[in-house]
Amino acid sequence: MMKGILSILILFSGIIPKGEAFLEPLQKRDSILIADQIIYGFGLDSVEQGATIALPDYSEIFDKDTLVLVDNWKIDTLRTHKAKGKQKSYRIHGRIVISPFEAGEFVLPPISVQYTSASGQVDTLVFDPQVMKVTTLPVDPENFEINDIKGQMRYPLTFREVYPYGFGLFLLAAVVIAIVCIVKVRRSRTEDEPEVREPAYITALRKLEQYRGEKYWAPEKQKQFYSGITDTLRAYIASRFGIDAKEMTTAEIFTALKKNSELTPELYSEAKELFETADFVKFAKHIASDEDNAKVVPAAVRFVTSTYQVEETTEEDVL
Repeated sequence: MMKGILSILILFSGIIPKGEAFLEPLQKRDSILIADQIIYGFGLDSVEQGATIALPDYSEIFDKDTLVLVDNWKIDTLRTHKAKGKQKSYRIHGRIVISPFEAGEFVLPPISVQYTSASGQVDTLVFDPQVMKVTTLPVDPENFEINDIKGQMRYPLTFREVYPYGFGLFLLAAVVIAIVCIVKVRRSRTEDEPEVREPAYITALRKLEQYRGEKYWAPEKQKQFYSGITDTLRAYIASRFGIDAKEMTTAEIFTALKKNSELTPELYSEAKELFETADFVKFAKHIASDEDNAKVVPAAVRFVTSTYQVEETTEEDVL
């Protein structure tokens, strides 16, 4: 590899930095092959602090088909030097990256550096051009044979490589088993615990409480109002008196209740009147008066509270 030696020039009291050009493959080997990336640059010693340099633009110089500029100028500071009683100085390194795409011998353009010292003195440093020899792999046309691309080389797995994955799978399996066991234990406890059912009268009173007030008295809401109350009473009657009130008509419900001696005539008549009014509202498009609406919820609550006491007494007698 040829190296240009920079001559030493004296400018007044300052010394121009000295250095040398260099040429080396980016991939470390003895020869340069086609498509290799080559570093072409220079090094300068004793660059004083405050000095500046200007470099040529090589982007239009290189042939884009034969010799390609891969990366333009980059400047690095390699080291700093400061002698006692003297100014700090630097060793700098400038380089470009080129790539040849033909075999042969190339004379690279000389590197010229415009150097401006800290005191303003200007000079041009020119490095000798470097010669680059590009070779290619020899091919014997007579014995040349095209081969398939070789597959990726595989090496046997080691315990160190497999251990993290095996340990991770073991932990995952342990977590899954633990979750399954916890779910099974909780399900078994839930199945073993007796189901606590809310008494029918509590359920009925809680639902009837939702219909207190005048928000359902408007004509367009009366059907929802009466349906909700009678559906609640039907469910309560079915649970309390053991008749299929949910599937019966009003007449069938009160025919069955009339045989029950636990209901007083007043309570029976009031409940029957409530159901009949509800039928008129739901099926005959009857609009109930505010006076009738005001009596509905109290009458339904009175029916439940008057019969649930008999239910509690009966349960105690059975016990």
